[in-house]
Amino acid sequence: MINFNGIINDTFENNALASNRGLQYADAVFETIKVSAGKILFWEDHYFRLMASMRILRMEIPMDFTMEFLESEIQKTVASQKNQGSAFRVKLLVWRKAGGMYAPATHDVDYLIVAKVLAEPFYTRKEAPYTVELFKDHYVTSGLLSTLKTTAKTIHVLGSIYASENDYDNCFLLNEKKQIVEALNGNIFLVSGYKIKTPPLEDGCLNGILRKQIMAIVGQLPDYILEEASVSPFELQKADEIFITNTIMGIQSISAYRKKEYNSAVAKDLLAKLNVKARLG
Repeated sequence: MINFNGIINDTFENNALASNRGLQYADAVFETIKVSAGKILFWEDHYFRLMASMRILRMEIPMDFTMEFLESEIQKTVASQKNQGSAFRVKLLVWRKAGGMYAPATHDVDYLIVAKVLAEPFYTRKEAPYTVELFKDHYVTSGLLSTLKTTAKTIHVLGSIYASENDYDNCFLLNEKKQIVEALNGNIFLVSGYKIKTPPLEDGCLNGILRKQIMAIVGQLPDYILEEASVSPFELQKADEIFITNTIMGIQSISAYRKKEYNSAVAKDLLAKLNVKARLG
């Protein structure tokens, strides 16, 4: 029997909840995906990142987990929504099946797909002020596991609470070496003159889908040099521009960090190119 919020019963739903390894041990990975006008944006990159994450976590990849199968499952989920729209935020979660303690009884997996209507079909520029601060209470551990999109997001949750309580729109996370790793909800890029810099995966930042797209776009622009290198907190106030990237919002320019204010010219230019790539990719 299971006590769920004071009610004791053994329903299938409660048993499934109690035995879910994603809940019990954060033994789960996920992809957050944007679907626009019936098209899954950057689907190939999402699929291969998911497969790589599952392999790293020693999950058994089902034979039917092909790109075509999961794409059809996402489209089926979107099509079933009562509130239809032109864009959706889709979350695809995969976790190891129930059984065992820390050592799992099986490496087979279950999956869940959730879709939510979005207001904007493509990426738009936000004009409102967007301020950030450092979150220094806890640190992201540098290394491979931090680059994966797992459900172990305690630091991101606590950082989001800190931002909310102190009227910031976002926070930057640090690793144990006191290097800037990422924002609470995405990767970061610093612009200084003709140089665009982003933290390397080795420092513990998420292996972001939009990070990859922006790096590819910048790599084709003759006016800029892209650098993957560690970022110290001191560099934040020297940058001309800082922006955050993630799959749902695209590019979010930062207007201010402490007393430093930033422009957004490069982000605006990259946003236009990103939308073209999203439509054609």
